[in-house]
Amino acid sequence: MENVKSSSSSSVAVGPVKKPMLTPKAIIHQKFGDKACYSIEEVQEVPQNWCPGLAIAQKGPCLFICRLQLPEFSVVSSPCKRKKEAEQSAAELALHKLGIDPKKSTSTVSDPGDELVSRLSYMFSNEVGTSCLHFLSSLHPLSGHLKAVFLRVGELNGSVPVSALVACDTKLGNLCKLIDSTAVGNPFLSILTVMRAASRLSELIAVSEEELWIRRREPYPYDLVESLIDQQTPMTSEACIEAVYIPFSLNEDVRSVSLNLGPKGYYLDVIAQKLGVVDASKVLISRTIGKANSEMRLYISALEANNLNPVSEFRAGEKLSCYDCSFNLHASYLLGQQIHIMICITIGLEYSGGQRTMLVGKTPDGLYKLSREAILMADLPTSFSTKANWKGSLPRDLLCGICRQHQLSEPVFNVVSDSSDSDHVSSESCRKLASDGSNTGVMSENGSACAMNAQNIAAMETFRCEIRLFSKKQDLIIECYPKQSFRKQGDAVQYASLSVLSWLNMFFKQPDVPLEMLSLTAHDDIKCHPTSFLKEFYLLELMHNVQQPGGSQGSQKLDPNHVDARDNMIGLGNKHLSISGPESGSSPSNGSFVSITYSVNLTCEGKDIPLLLESSDEFEFEIGTGAVIPCIEAALLQMTAGQSVCIFMGLSSRDLIMAAAVDSEEAVACLSSKSCCLEYCISLLRVMEPLEDRMEQALFSPPLSKQRVEYALKYIKEFSATSLIDFGCGSGSLLESLVGSPSSLEKIVGIDISQKGLIRAAKILHSKLEKLDAMVPRSRIQSVILYEGSITGFDPRLHGYDIGTCLEVIEHMQEEQACLFGDAALGLFRPWVLIVSTPNYEYNVILQKSNISSLEDDPDEKSQPEICKFRNHDHKFEWTRVQFNHWAIDLASKHNYSVEFGGVGGIADVEPGFASQIALFRRNEHNPVKDCGECMGPDLHYRTLWEWNAMSMSS
Repeated sequence: MENVKSSSSSSVAVGPVKKPMLTPKAIIHQKFGDKACYSIEEVQEVPQNWCPGLAIAQKGPCLFICRLQLPEFSVVSSPCKRKKEAEQSAAELALHKLGIDPKKSTSTVSDPGDELVSRLSYMFSNEVGTSCLHFLSSLHPLSGHLKAVFLRVGELNGSVPVSALVACDTKLGNLCKLIDSTAVGNPFLSILTVMRAASRLSELIAVSEEELWIRRREPYPYDLVESLIDQQTPMTSEACIEAVYIPFSLNEDVRSVSLNLGPKGYYLDVIAQKLGVVDASKVLISRTIGKANSEMRLYISALEANNLNPVSEFRAGEKLSCYDCSFNLHASYLLGQQIHIMICITIGLEYSGGQRTMLVGKTPDGLYKLSREAILMADLPTSFSTKANWKGSLPRDLLCGICRQHQLSEPVFNVVSDSSDSDHVSSESCRKLASDGSNTGVMSENGSACAMNAQNIAAMETFRCEIRLFSKKQDLIIECYPKQSFRKQGDAVQYASLSVLSWLNMFFKQPDVPLEMLSLTAHDDIKCHPTSFLKEFYLLELMHNVQQPGGSQGSQKLDPNHVDARDNMIGLGNKHLSISGPESGSSPSNGSFVSITYSVNLTCEGKDIPLLLESSDEFEFEIGTGAVIPCIEAALLQMTAGQSVCIFMGLSSRDLIMAAAVDSEEAVACLSSKSCCLEYCISLLRVMEPLEDRMEQALFSPPLSKQRVEYALKYIKEFSATSLIDFGCGSGSLLESLVGSPSSLEKIVGIDISQKGLIRAAKILHSKLEKLDAMVPRSRIQSVILYEGSITGFDPRLHGYDIGTCLEVIEHMQEEQACLFGDAALGLFRPWVLIVSTPNYEYNVILQKSNISSLEDDPDEKSQPEICKFRNHDHKFEWTRVQFNHWAIDLASKHNYSVEFGGVGGIADVEPGFASQIALFRRNEHNPVKDCGECMGPDLHYRTLWEWNAMSMSS
């Protein structure tokens, strides 16, 4: 029966042998072993004064040096940011002292083919027999297979499937990839490489090409086999292992199967029977799939010759039908290569939700959901604020995970230092101040602090991170070149990673994009190479067509505003939410860090008890970053701490529901019913205000926000204003204070671009205005209106109000937009008085000395130099007093207004001035109000989101 053949005549092409490059430390270890002693010391670097205009001592970065002691001499490395870098630097210095070139030392590395033969000889030699008890008692994955094959009865006794050797011995698998580069894309090709190497050990090993197994020619000693049998834990009955069977046909459902193992059974033989093949040698074993600690693998029939040949090249632009595929689509998508026959998934093992979980983890959004253990609640955030506020896997880790899931090379990160003046000082105002020779601190749009003298500018450094994604064959797929810079290298890496993830996520949700349109969909930071991209992700479109058979095939572009069904509430507008619990006054806003408890249930018509899919006793995230599905955040913005709400929403994708469900059979039964939906039950536990608010409240009493309101009220009374317009009203904090205070105001208007903030403002104002007569008997307020729109636009209905306010808003815009707002406010809206406030950047050094600020520091960034930060991560700029005055004076002169300066928090004549600086613009009386019809057409710019009228309420 045994058929021993040489595999040397195989027609599989062998790629070039790539010898691994040894690191300097590895070369030192080869030559000196334990005689090389490394010791690390921490050093503190003294930086220049990074905060402009301040003579305050600041800590420099924490660096490391390494002392390497060798038998003949010692060396000390230069300061490095990481301990490992310092060790490599010291080793490299030692090699230079020894006269060794690290690049040429790789000649000492043995040939991978010889190492593979040596590895097989070690596995099957007599030396293994004498030490086999120690090896088999270890946790090596191969030990279980060796024990099992020694206990097989008949001709297969002692025969080890080659696929088990390749799958379970990492060193052997890596050597195969070095010998045959095509094995990187198709691990099953390693089987042929092992067979060829085994043929060189014909006196020791017997191989069979037809059976795909290897065994010793001479049996193992009888006493060794007996000791192995004695080591086995006796089984009194059959063991039943649950597995998941993925059929070839898309018309058949994935189903659970049971694998019954006897007392002396080899589980691969049982799987072979389920797959319809003769024995375990015909079963191919995939790499592990899923998380790093997962033992989930795919077991595949080796009957088809295609599995042992390189996959044919995908031709870009070729249209493939998901129903005409010659391979198992579901299985191929999971494994990342074409599988041509049926597959059984085992995990040791659990329900078919495991397969659904793997499908979810193939997308950026899904991988983030799994990292948060919140499949139905979490969403991949759209922005990165700080590492401390980010929950779940970081963007860089997610990007690496996606590359591994889709069999791509590891991402290439390149951190670039921006050191040119133009990179730091990009705004016109900064350039003007520089020309004046001012030494006042300036903040660029990327958030960097700099001074307007050459010495301090040279000391500044910001970073951008460039990313490139390659296939396993080193074909370039995606390039990312962000324009935004950061003071920390880590933040630059995370921002760039999130940019790539966000674009990939947009494509994964709508993969049916024509090849010629793919490049046009990438935004300015992303460059996509369509041919290589679709070559790697063509299975995704087929899977999408299976899951969305009636979808929009042939769509012409990626839609960044693509809406999932679960983003829409059923039969409930936001204003109709039934929120229970008393209002505590503590409510979230953008930048707030909230904690909620929630449960998600699948409710079905005719079923009294809903099916619990997902729940969490404490789920934390930052408002405004998109970390949860949109309608949940919209609901939370209307709530206060201690309140609860139940929301009914349409179904999310079937894969998400099945991945979240514990009882998959019951979930399938519910989904097959005519009427079912998702019920989200949420309670808002805690609200932590944004760092800016907490710093201000800790240092000022009353808080700066309240002082700004009092400042506005002072001038409302002084001018006897009857109408007010609040530019950038947000959640209505100023308007809420105004309706609760006696004043001459009769008409109040708020404008904001955020619909979520306006909805919350409407809820708060409606509640307060209903009690207006009891609270403020002499109130004159007749009308309150909230408009949705940008404050850089214009609506003629809002022309010529008595007073306008814009408190702590412009810093959330780009500097160019702040200038546009100034022109619109004074040139088109033209209120008699305009009050604009913005943070004074020079005051930040005082605020950031507080304990509140230090709590937000990234624990991994303690070694970074202490520089003046912005007060809020959403701020695009923060101006000094000189910059703010320059902006305001230019606007006033341009539009025939006078301007005076003040502020709150601090003293005007005491450095560094007010914490919040204010400009008060007054319109010159001799300048008549223009007819707005000359400026604008009949079309109105703003949409009325909410309106309250005292007359209609009284009637």
